[in-house]
Amino acid sequence: MLQPADTYEELYRDFQWRIPDRCNIATDVCDRHAAATPEATALIYEDADGAVRTFSFRDIQRLANRTANLLAGHGIGPGDRVAILLGQCPETAIVHVACWKLGAISLPLFTLFGEEALEYRLANSGARALVTDRANHAKIAAIRDRLPDLAHVFLVDGVDAAAEAFWPALEAAAEQFRTAPTGPDDPALLTYTSGTTGPPKGALHGHRTMAGHMPGFDMLMNFFGFDGDLSWSPADWAWLAGLMDVLMPTWWHGKPVLAFRAKGAFDPEQAYHLMARHRVRNTMFVPTMLRLMRQVANPPKVNLRSMLVGGEAVGAELHEWGRAHFGFPLNEGYGQTECNLVLCHNPSLWRRARARSASPCRAMSRPSSTGKATSSSRARRARSPSRRRTR
Repeated sequence: MLQPADTYEELYRDFQWRIPDRCNIATDVCDRHAAATPEATALIYEDADGAVRTFSFRDIQRLANRTANLLAGHGIGPGDRVAILLGQCPETAIVHVACWKLGAISLPLFTLFGEEALEYRLANSGARALVTDRANHAKIAAIRDRLPDLAHVFLVDGVDAAAEAFWPALEAAAEQFRTAPTGPDDPALLTYTSGTTGPPKGALHGHRTMAGHMPGFDMLMNFFGFDGDLSWSPADWAWLAGLMDVLMPTWWHGKPVLAFRAKGAFDPEQAYHLMARHRVRNTMFVPTMLRLMRQVANPPKVNLRSMLVGGEAVGAELHEWGRAHFGFPLNEGYGQTECNLVLCHNPSLWRRARARSASPCRAMSRPSSTGKATSSSRARRARSPSRRRTR
């Protein structure tokens, strides 16, 4: 959607939205690649014990088709909410794609949420089904009697009297499924704000949201889609940052994503080794993670090409370290639950503009500046996200 250009002004001038009357995220990120390049790698999954599994786009499509049939067989239909209480794992991605195929609405939930946070979101959304694992099921079991809409719970890694085993049920489901002919404004994804001013608020996104993310993603990833591009980020897929800034935009381009389910808190040395081992080329971190990585002595060499940084102010010192250490500038992005990836700081574009400009001060690149709109809409210059007041 976003064509490579030398300067921001060229990007802005030549950009046009192209949203068809019929669109479905599952088609954008899965079905069309399963048809064109079925054996292309879509997902590389390394679990906490180091075991690695690889899924092609055809694999993802077949599993998503089975999941859509499974959900439909349990009475889930267009507009119904399906909650996903899982971390970075194949089932998370598969269930999202299945929901969109069905015309249902996927609802990502963070595994570190407690019972109160889960109950509020599940009750407020009226979720009819939930996919989770044994580690998180106890929290659901404790609140299940207060969730009258929640009719079905599936476990991806075991059985329980109050839940159905996901994978055995999937094996019995049909492998063929026709993706729903949804329109751009038909609902696809329901995400909740963090609740900084009162209860969390649900933000409902239509199928057009995938296309809406792509200009920002491409701009922040230095025009994604080159041979060898492979994405990974420690950002959890329960948040827009992991789901819609890394996983799904990468799949839009038909490129592979690395998923890794770590045990415990972020480990900077582990992150280096993971990226080196799997030849990760594109990533996203919050500045706090980069500061921890900066402290690692003699890290293995990584071959990154682009990095999106967001969530906090980066600052000049970290920018300078990142450029020297990784060999390219760090790109800062800004967005919110309701409207994501709307501002971008890409020093490479600004620098080329400065070299061409008769008035260099107009093309200055300042650390933590996120004052350029990533699409065709205009935006006023904004301060760093950490310095802005948000609702």
